[in-house]
Amino acid sequence: MTTTNQLPVLQPEERVLSTLDQDGRRRWLSPRLSTGRFWSRRRLVAYGLIALYTLLPFIRIGGRPAIQLDLFNGRFALFGLELRPTDLELLAVFGLLVGLSIFFLTAIFGRVWCGWGCPQTVYMEFVFRPLERFFTGVSGRGGKPRGSVPAWRSGLMYLVFLVICWHLANTFLAYFVGVEALHRWIWTQPPWAHPGAFALVLSVTVLMMFDFCYWREQMCIIGCPYGRFQSVLLDPSSLIVGYDKRRGEPRGRGRDRQEKGLGDCVNCHMCVDVCPTGIDIRDGLQLECINCTQCIDVCDSVMDRVGTPRGLIRYSSQRALAGEPTRIVRARVLIYAGVILGLLILFLTLLTNRRPFDVTLLRGLGRPFSTAPGGEIENLLRAKIVNRGTAANRYQIEVLSPATVHLAEVRTLEIEAGDSLTEPIRLLAPSTAFAERGGTLEIALRFRDQTEGQVELNYWLFGPAKVPSPAPSSNLLSNP
Repeated sequence: MTTTNQLPVLQPEERVLSTLDQDGRRRWLSPRLSTGRFWSRRRLVAYGLIALYTLLPFIRIGGRPAIQLDLFNGRFALFGLELRPTDLELLAVFGLLVGLSIFFLTAIFGRVWCGWGCPQTVYMEFVFRPLERFFTGVSGRGGKPRGSVPAWRSGLMYLVFLVICWHLANTFLAYFVGVEALHRWIWTQPPWAHPGAFALVLSVTVLMMFDFCYWREQMCIIGCPYGRFQSVLLDPSSLIVGYDKRRGEPRGRGRDRQEKGLGDCVNCHMCVDVCPTGIDIRDGLQLECINCTQCIDVCDSVMDRVGTPRGLIRYSSQRALAGEPTRIVRARVLIYAGVILGLLILFLTLLTNRRPFDVTLLRGLGRPFSTAPGGEIENLLRAKIVNRGTAANRYQIEVLSPATVHLAEVRTLEIEAGDSLTEPIRLLAPSTAFAERGGTLEIALRFRDQTEGQVELNYWLFGPAKVPSPAPSSNLLSNP
């Protein structure tokens, strides 16, 4: 008789994750579908966002794409505004504005982004799950298939998923390289002609297939940190999807509910069946809740059938559900609003005072200075000029100070819209100007375009620390 020593398995006191069974195995979710008023509104928003994501690369504003992040050339087009890496202040302020706006909206409206605007929710609930319901034969009602799904239907479903992910990945690439380059790469060039772009599309497609076919709701529960941030972003007056325990408890089924002392919740379990993350909203506020409102829609339909008022599950706040007054104006909201307003003013100020073109001065390669044929000291600089405008422009360079410094050659530079040019600048100055200042000389240059825009920059020239002594004259007379 053989005996095996097995370690005891400790059962958790409560559910760890909605996607895990008690033994730790993956619990696959097949949420049912409830087509209520909120679902109809969310569908309109979702399809609008999908159309916007697809069409934005094709929309041009002021001759530029509406949104393009050209990382290779350092150009960032944003609704008619072109930003360069030199616009570090604008980019930093814009990033702070976006982050604090998320905090502000979360403090007021809760996780409205997760349920209404997040690409994970939009594509999962309004593209991939509807297709999955269609191919598995549960279209219109959701839930698990009542029979086995033929292999050909499953294969065709994943093929459609692959085509959609491939399209989304190519659209994603268009935000970086533009639709013209993307169209050329797809239809006129083989993949090995642009291996980096092809590898990006391939990797994004694989990641999307993994996400929407396997990872699914676990992206919201485990992968995305936003759900865990809500504990510090929300407060008791923030808008949430909540269950009214005072009205619904004690829950139970049957008639003569008032005589039995039952609440309005009939314990139908429908709010759990429709939840895309598999939670029970009646357990209170949970990080897995993405505010998708499916539980509101299905609960309202149940309340209509049993003849009780809607709103047992509704948009509310923790204070309101506890019977306390909700304060819309509170310290957190006022602080966020004040900081956002200040950053917005700063952003607009930086934007309006932005230079019409960028100039970067660099020292030339080689020796710091040399002596010109005429005896003057020559410094070679390089000026990189970036034309921010939407039309070609001409630029001139002049020396403002000191008067002893002048350009070896005066030229007019022409640069196309959005292009840049690096031009050498030869500056001449007498050696005495450097000797008086220990071998250095500060100058002021002005760059002007034909639209009266100008940029003034200071720079340092190098030269000899002292004036060289004249060579002694040779004695041509010899002694007899």
